[in-house]
Amino acid sequence: MRALVYHGPQQVSWDTVPDPAIEEATDAIVRVEATTVCGSDLHILRGDLPEVKPGTILGHEAVGEVMEIGSDVHDLRPGDQVIVSSVSACGHCRACRDNMGGQCRGGGGWILGSLINGTQAELVRVPFADYSTHRRPSALPLSEAVLLAEVLPTAYEVGVRNGHVGPGDTVVVVGAGPVGLATVVIARLYSPRRIIVVDLSAARLEAAARLGADAAEVPGKMIAELSEGPGADVVIEASGEPEGFVLCTRAVRTGGHIANIGSHGKPVTLHLESLWRKNVTISTGQVDASSTPWLLGLVRFGRLPISQLVTHTFGLDRMEEAYEVFSHSATTGALKVVLHRE
Repeated sequence: MRALVYHGPQQVSWDTVPDPAIEEATDAIVRVEATTVCGSDLHILRGDLPEVKPGTILGHEAVGEVMEIGSDVHDLRPGDQVIVSSVSACGHCRACRDNMGGQCRGGGGWILGSLINGTQAELVRVPFADYSTHRRPSALPLSEAVLLAEVLPTAYEVGVRNGHVGPGDTVVVVGAGPVGLATVVIARLYSPRRIIVVDLSAARLEAAARLGADAAEVPGKMIAELSEGPGADVVIEASGEPEGFVLCTRAVRTGGHIANIGSHGKPVTLHLESLWRKNVTISTGQVDASSTPWLLGLVRFGRLPISQLVTHTFGLDRMEEAYEVFSHSATTGALKVVLHRE
């Protein structure tokens, strides 16, 4: 098969590699029909995640067809169409029983495209297949289904839910990438008074306005007004940049919440000298993807308008081009890039 292989910082190539095989009785082999590139993949390319070894196939989001199952897989059959979760959950450890698959202690967690070969390939071995896949309804387009592998669960679980977004809240989202924009879409379900999006990219700010933000602007006057005034009830960090987190600490109100979604590859200063007296709650998190079935229902019945999150589509064999487009989003306008089997 063909796959995107990581060779070290700034080095990937679309290579011919051996087909994956069942290694554990709980595995399934899935033929990838659609996959995507994530900001975490860019962190790997920058060398921010040294645990990812050269020779690893990247990617942790996919939709596809089950081709083969291990002897201990009970809920899947060859031919099933599935969403492959970005998080592998053993289903039996304490964390998994508490719906925290991202913290799985039974050999799961974020391992696809990190510790084991991932989804940016024609075939992928999916560990713990019964607990790490979800059936894809036939009417759900591939480009929307793949967003349920990570983007939507991350926005909801780590952003909206951890931030305790509620009716009448002022919500600030720092960073208008795919996860930040998905946060806007999901936060609207909770009837906030106002959603403000901050980013440096004019194209992404325009996308935020289209997707339901009440205000979208570069950092400046609005953040200063929030800092000097009552502040925001919930501030969600979705940029992954140290400066983004500092903006969050300035914008949050006394007694408010900061929910960190962004993957930080650099040290971030926590200014406790200005925060300690504000009764601020700060949450961080690895997505668990336990909310995927609920989110899937919302997407199916039109409650989450997410199609605009996908801006570019490619064939699988154009993987390197897709990375180039996604990594230069400031000039290409890319949000989510989706690669399809042709």
